[in-house]
Amino acid sequence: MSLITHPFLGFAVGDPDTVPLNEKNLPSIDDIADASRSLILSASGWRKVFAQHRASDQYAPWDLNQSPDNSLSPVLSPSDRVIVAGMALTFSSYIKEVVKRGAQPSRRPVVLLGIDTRPTGPTIADIFARVLLAQGCEVRYLFIVAAPEIMAYAAQTTALPKDHEFHADGFAYISASHNPPGHNGLKFGTEGGVLSSEEIAPLIAALKAFLINPNAARIALAELERADAGALAACYENVARWKRYSYSAYMLFAHRVFTDEIELEAQERVLGAIAQACEAKPFGVIGELNGSARTQSIDADWLGALGVNVELFNADPRAFAHRIVPENDSLADCADALARVHREDSAFLLGYVPDCDGDRGNLVYYSEALRGAVPLEAQQVFALVCLSELAYLRWKGEARPVAVVVNDATSMRIEAIAEAFGARVFRAETGEANVVNLAQRLRSEGWIVRILGEGSNGGNITHPSRVRDPLSTLGSMIRLLRLHNVSTGASCFSLWLKALGEENRYQPDYTLDDIIDSLPVWATTSAFESYAALKIATQDKVALKREYQRVFLERWPLLSLDLERRYGIISWKAFASLGSGEFETSDDFSASKNGGLRIVFYDADATAKAFFWMRASGTEPVFRIAVDVRGGTSTDEVWLRSLHTELVLKADLLAAQA
Repeated sequence: MSLITHPFLGFAVGDPDTVPLNEKNLPSIDDIADASRSLILSASGWRKVFAQHRASDQYAPWDLNQSPDNSLSPVLSPSDRVIVAGMALTFSSYIKEVVKRGAQPSRRPVVLLGIDTRPTGPTIADIFARVLLAQGCEVRYLFIVAAPEIMAYAAQTTALPKDHEFHADGFAYISASHNPPGHNGLKFGTEGGVLSSEEIAPLIAALKAFLINPNAARIALAELERADAGALAACYENVARWKRYSYSAYMLFAHRVFTDEIELEAQERVLGAIAQACEAKPFGVIGELNGSARTQSIDADWLGALGVNVELFNADPRAFAHRIVPENDSLADCADALARVHREDSAFLLGYVPDCDGDRGNLVYYSEALRGAVPLEAQQVFALVCLSELAYLRWKGEARPVAVVVNDATSMRIEAIAEAFGARVFRAETGEANVVNLAQRLRSEGWIVRILGEGSNGGNITHPSRVRDPLSTLGSMIRLLRLHNVSTGASCFSLWLKALGEENRYQPDYTLDDIIDSLPVWATTSAFESYAALKIATQDKVALKREYQRVFLERWPLLSLDLERRYGIISWKAFASLGSGEFETSDDFSASKNGGLRIVFYDADATAKAFFWMRASGTEPVFRIAVDVRGGTSTDEVWLRSLHTELVLKADLLAAQA
């Protein structure tokens, strides 16, 4: 046997005969400890810089400083190979226990394995596949696949027999999401969603125990050598086959998510109505895919089936044209392309840019008012999607109680939108799994939770999906701009204006500018600006929040005068978000532990006017902050954020000195 390449892409998949560790390159326990120090472990993902850069290797083309973060090397150090083997052993133990607790405890676990387009992906997947096979799992390797696609495949689990080709017991997805290309990591999950904080905690503990085991390198080597080369070759030779299954599963699942219907006939009615609307009034979307995993997904076919015109740019996998995080300057190429295409065909109104694993897709739109293509802020996109989905539920005549679930840093604009539709907003700690778990709990209590997500991070989760998906975002926007009732003339936008009591503002030829102008006005910190990610000295976040409370209370008598004069604010409450819930903690800010802390400010009518928010990132070594203010301008956001930053940094200094 020799190196197996992908039949369509030509990329190397793996060499079954070359074991990635040997006696000559086994790392010491100290080497492994050094490599593990930068490892970040959370429910959002396990991540570090895995690319081992050499002088002959390349950096990402926009990396003027040639940072290791942006290395395009496919090579892992021996220590990092041991770390990956430990991750695979940890997950294999977990998934075997899942199967043992099921109806067929002696069955081989079926695991879906996929990667995004980072150069280190195949190397990590090779280690993972070997360990999973050695542990008795069946591995269905999809190679490059978008995160929502592999999760849509995994979501088929509950509806199909255990021996069906669409069945899987769980998935291991190799990605570092929006982090630079030299980073990589793992996401684990079952039934279409990542493991929750509670589920992932024992796996984190098991991995940490493995990494301090003096025999870790030899255990890893033994597992890698135990994998059958023939089984591994079959695994690699079948990547295109299993990718076809995931593609089909994703297409069907995306139809269900978009229509909010289970029956195919009901789905077709909604899909047909959108297609007819797009035929009567053409609609176009461009995708600037930035070499991401979405280059290998259903985007063009799915949008085309809705009657949408589609043009894709930077659609070659691994051809990163700009930074991976789809924010700020990373949206410039998309804006330029949309403006250019719009000049040729005015039907093209939206563009999207995904991150590397393709579960986020921030938007650019063509503004008729500004006569140009401009980015939409993450919080703005989420607000528009919530408006669309709540209006769609009203369109369908939903009479049951409706909830919206968001993370703690989402703008309170969502409460204003939900209130207009008679819906209630619930908040969880930042982290996709936390939001999903809270939504599941609310559904078990009788709530309809159609829309959920992390407004601060961009993108949305639309039930029954359990992951962010740019196709869900685009679907909501297309529905908002095109769906209308032929007999009554009602549209999602007209239903929104009616909910506001402003029907007189409606015009049949409305644009996205008109919808944006109708949104409640809030000014909110962008989560991806450098000033929103503070570098702090204090490792103990509980101590930091305790000092923040002391500093805040000392400043409150004078601060309250300024806040009342500027915004009518006279009181406050503090809320902690931990896992899938939020609770008041005005007496003890430190009760939020390593979770989120939100201080909400109120006027004399007990109406929420603003908030301060803070939380240590679970995937990056930074302390994130944000402010949110009703009716505010960018000047208000800067003033409040500067104040909040000053309090955090003073608290950090005091905590570090203690």
